[in-house]
Amino acid sequence: MSDATALGYWIRRFLLEHLVRERNLARNTQLGYRDAFALLVPFLARETGHSVDTLQVTHLSADVLRKFLASLESTRQCSPQTRNQRLAAIHAFARFVGEHSVEHIAWCAQIRAVPFKKTTRALVPYLDKAEMDALLAAPNRKTDQGRRDHALILFLYNSGARADEAAQLLIGDIDSMAHSVSILGKGRKRRQCPLWPVTVATLRPLIAGRSPTERVFLNRRGQPITRFGIYAMVRRYASRLKNTNTSTAKKRISPHSIRHSTASHLLRAGVDINTIRGWLGHVSLDTTNVYAEIDLEMKAAALAKCDIGTRTGAASYRRSPRLLEFLRNLA
Repeated sequence: MSDATALGYWIRRFLLEHLVRERNLARNTQLGYRDAFALLVPFLARETGHSVDTLQVTHLSADVLRKFLASLESTRQCSPQTRNQRLAAIHAFARFVGEHSVEHIAWCAQIRAVPFKKTTRALVPYLDKAEMDALLAAPNRKTDQGRRDHALILFLYNSGARADEAAQLLIGDIDSMAHSVSILGKGRKRRQCPLWPVTVATLRPLIAGRSPTERVFLNRRGQPITRFGIYAMVRRYASRLKNTNTSTAKKRISPHSIRHSTASHLLRAGVDINTIRGWLGHVSLDTTNVYAEIDLEMKAAALAKCDIGTRTGAASYRRSPRLLEFLRNLA
């Protein structure tokens, strides 16, 4: 069996050559693709009766792929959205193989013909202004950890940054004089976000006397906090908040819902949708348009502007003889 037909050969090229060197995708994206194949390869070996190191590209048929996707939902209890993410990774892999191997073009077409499952789009969770204020007030700012947690939540809300973006933030990325921050986002694209004076003042004690190359947010051991640590921190305060704030009891509060809150509050404040797109680092305006659909208060205001009120004596077409005459003369 030559390398050109070995599945492992193409997976290695796809993960190391295509994703890293050619696409330069973010590390988390690379890990997502890796996880898809870590699940697919053992399943494929069981289905075909071959060992992992002897699998060929053509062992992955469209029928076997459908069985794999079905097993994700039935055995691993994956959601349709997760199932589609795995399929997207395999589609990208098939396209890569087809582009570099003429003999696999037909195979590529068969794999890419396996469709995504239609899913319902859940409402984007976000916090109202009062709920966001309550979350900001939750940390005990009399302690070092409480002050750091408050600063981190405030930064997430001010910037709309993702958890990983906040975890990777360097002290040198913050311009205290210009009240702005440079955030390295998805696709390694940088964006500038303004900072409130209160945010700069809150961050200043955390970064005073430290090197510009150090991470802004550290954990209790003085090590750079991870995105998982940020998620755990936000959930800890969200859990406390639900005991005192009944409006948040049914809301799933996470760093990403804080990001959604930033976008929703900017939209409600009258900031145009394209500015919000740049603020959050969205590639497509369609992604940002989701926020225009979820704000019930803005919908109610729009409805009020369109309210026709109570009309009496509405004109009937029978009272418009000229209109009827016009219609008859069209023939």
